Amino acid sequence: MGSSGQTVLQYVPSPASVSAKVHPLVIFNICDCYVRRPDQAERVIGTLLGSVLPDGTVDIRNSYAVPHNESSDQVALDIDYHQNMLTSHQKVNPKEAIVGWFSTGGVIGGSALIHEFYSREVNNPIHLTVDTEFRTGNASIKAFVSVGLSLGDQQLAAQFQEIPLDLRMVEAEQIGFDVLKPTIVDKLPNDLEGMEATMERLLALIDDVYKYVDDVVEGRIAPDNKIGRFLSDTVAALPKLSPNAFDKLVNDSLQDQLLLLYLSSITRTQLSLAEKLNTAAQIL
Repeated sequence: MGSSGQTVLQYVPSPASVSAKVHPLVIFNICDCYVRRPDQAERVIGTLLGSVLPDGTVDIRNSYAVPHNESSDQVALDIDYHQNMLTSHQKVNPKEAIVGWFSTGGVIGGSALIHEFYSREVNNPIHLTVDTEFRTGNASIKAFVSVGLSLGDQQLAAQFQEIPLDLRMVEAEQIGFDVLKPTIVDKLPNDLEGMEATMERLLALIDDVYKYVDDVVEGRIAPDNKIGRFLSDTVAALPKLSPNAFDKLVNDSLQDQLLLLYLSSITRTQLSLAEKLNTAAQIL
């Protein structure tokens, strides 16, 4: 039986209520910074901006990259650049404050040093990691907080503990996020291809609804009142139009879309031609 003066190894877990919510704009910005990184840089790090919601959730709404150099045992951050960017962002949106930092890839040895710097900027910062290479075909996005490991009164080390992360997107953001997932993309889809993919997805969802309703009517599955009310409200929200009026509405909208594509194509061609003529004039 140990004595009362025995030194105890203590592990202080993070509060169970800590969680984070990240907006898609932050993920797109991190991927863009990774693509534009210097050739010698293996990863990109930066500052996360946002606020803490009343329920304790950290709402991450914006970010910016911070130039840095790191080796196996040391990390150098451009603190002046960090402070200038923070001042510029807060002039636009003073409600956004530092809530943590991000890095591409995973947690490595130098992450503890960077986290220590941000711990002086904000209490209990969030560390967000993004797999920008999408190795598995899915985005690996994780959030961590630092927890302490001490021996008596002496702090020994810090450990990154993963916390719940919520990535919520509307349908338009989801389409853009799905474009980032494939490891090889020949080209980004144009407006017509995007519309075609959206219509195919809509038809697939309608087929699922038809199948569900038929299975309920035939008694193959048990009815769900909640789903039934949702389908009823959805059908009731549709405008009551005759088939001819609906076809005319869709065709008119499609013609407007094609006209906009045609005008934008003419504008791009005119700008390109003007640029080539300007270049030729300067040479002559």
